[in-house]
Amino acid sequence: MMNHPNEIHSLFLEIAADLSPQLADSIKRVGPIELQSENSIPLAEHMCRSVTGQQLSVKVAKIIWGRLLEASGDQPLSEFITIDKTDLLRSCGLSAAKVRTVCGIAEEARAGNLEAVDLGALNHQERSMRLIRLWGIGQWTVDMISIFYFGDEDVWPDGDLIARTTLEKLTSKRRKTVRTAERFAPYRSRLAIYMWEFNDLATNPNLPSS
Repeated sequence: MMNHPNEIHSLFLEIAADLSPQLADSIKRVGPIELQSENSIPLAEHMCRSVTGQQLSVKVAKIIWGRLLEASGDQPLSEFITIDKTDLLRSCGLSAAKVRTVCGIAEEARAGNLEAVDLGALNHQERSMRLIRLWGIGQWTVDMISIFYFGDEDVWPDGDLIARTTLEKLTSKRRKTVRTAERFAPYRSRLAIYMWEFNDLATNPNLPSS
């Protein structure tokens, strides 16, 4: 596999040129990109933060997460978050469904089932099967974990509305995006990032490209 962003960018331009001039132009406009994993915190904590912020604005999610961290004090989140603290968790701003989800995540972590080393050794499909067993954890969440926590290069998050609809607009609505994304294996995660970046540029034309 290639490692340098410029090499992968050139490869993407070649592949895109065979599919759609608009897709090639969008990738060219975004420029080379990096895929960086953000795994400086325990996986369980990362998952809880992701769940906390779902369907909320960045500002509101940050406030709720801050309340949760303040309430936990020096105690690790996987130890702090328990079902008997439901009222406290709700007072931080979590919905009943999110409380159930984060409690399930914390329980799995305490049982030793969310070790990053173990899950990082699995491929995306195997990892998905393990994590989706948790109540409230869906494929989109697992896709984001694989891409941004584990730095998995080859995940196409077809359940992500922006990634999917942007690729459709740049290619064809009659062609399944999963099939289009297959052309970019084993770098499908970067294709998703290109789509997110291009969507940002399209909706905010004053933003500089990469």
